[in-house]
Amino acid sequence: MAENRNSIKLKANAMGEVQVADEVITIIAGLAATEVEGVTSMYGNITNDLVSRLGMKNLSKGVRISMDEENKVAVDLALNIAYGYTIPEVSGKVQEKVKAAIENMTGLEVSSVNIRIAEVNMKQSV
Repeated sequence: MAENRNSIKLKANAMGEVQVADEVITIIAGLAATEVEGVTSMYGNITNDLVSRLGMKNLSKGVRISMDEENKVAVDLALNIAYGYTIPEVSGKVQEKVKAAIENMTGLEVSSVNIRIAEVNMKQSV
């Protein structure tokens, strides 16, 4: 099987190989991030926000992943945070949770989780 540009090979052995689509990793990261108290949503464009309001949540929006030459995953997240939460505290919890979720579910090593606070949600607060 040829390796897909949009997937990451997790392992290969005599039985075959296991690949995971990039979008699976972005969904894992997005879901883990939105589980942290203080994160109201992932940042996305207007179309993604409308889709979310209609109930079809796109957990990969606001998430970008890349692989380095050592096959470690770097994650970039754009988050919306509720007013009144401490940005460094929430960001630290998101970094820990995203790193643990990706490593536990895929076995890949996460080299970095970079956070960008895109918006403060004034409707949802402490």
